[in-house]
Amino acid sequence: MLSRIFKVPNPGGVIGLNRRNIEFIYPHNQRRHYILADDKVKTKMILHQNDIACAKTYAVIERISQIKAKWESLQNQSALVLKPARGCGGGGIKILKKSACGQWQSSGKTISEARIFQHITSIISGLFSMASNDVCLIEECIVPHPFFAEIYDEGVPDFRIITLKAEPLMAMLRMPTSKSDGKANLHQKGVGIGVDMDAGTLTQVYDGKRYSNHHPDNENGVFGKQIPYWPGMLELAQKTARAFPLDYLGIDLVIDKVKGPQIMEVNVRPGLGIQLVNKCGLRSTVK
Repeated sequence: MLSRIFKVPNPGGVIGLNRRNIEFIYPHNQRRHYILADDKVKTKMILHQNDIACAKTYAVIERISQIKAKWESLQNQSALVLKPARGCGGGGIKILKKSACGQWQSSGKTISEARIFQHITSIISGLFSMASNDVCLIEECIVPHPFFAEIYDEGVPDFRIITLKAEPLMAMLRMPTSKSDGKANLHQKGVGIGVDMDAGTLTQVYDGKRYSNHHPDNENGVFGKQIPYWPGMLELAQKTARAFPLDYLGIDLVIDKVKGPQIMEVNVRPGLGIQLVNKCGLRSTVK
């Protein structure tokens, strides 16, 4: 069974950036709607309006003058996620959790209020969005389902499902590693794990250079591992896709320990690494 994992990828149907743009993005997504996916605050508004399961929005900070008052209103929370509304690739995302003695921590280390304010200021100033200004989105912190800890127990992993006209084409699980600082993005030293869409199971692990049957920080095999809530995740991705006037999307989901599948964000230009992770070209998935 494992022999099928380590075959050389079949190049049939694999597309590059130009082909993705010409065949998938331009014909299916009108540029005037890109902002609905590119701006996480606008994305969250659509998700909330359509009663789509996602992390709670605790605060939106648009100006530096708002930081102190908004921050004070969040002190009853025990965990938060700070995000740039127009960021990409996971840049600028910071997870904060309170220690037993009530101090805020980031990546397991105590962080001062001044450093937190500095990070929020950097977000608003556009440091992580390649823009002159941005907005800081502060959200509920998802508690990953135990399923993920069996593979790797740090950071927040997520599933990406590519949809075309609300039909799922391809999926992968993105996992953090000991080198990725809790981030699951492939280009930030996370790994991708392929998904058998029909069976709802994991296949091979891809670290950007080579394939294996296990996470780089855990020797337990993943091939054939059943994904919890898989039919529900596909339905949630479809419901999300129908809520946006964008026919080609990369939809990111996580499984919360208590709440189950939750939408993290949507992407109007999802990367093409998912093809390498699955050893399958996107073009070959279109019926």
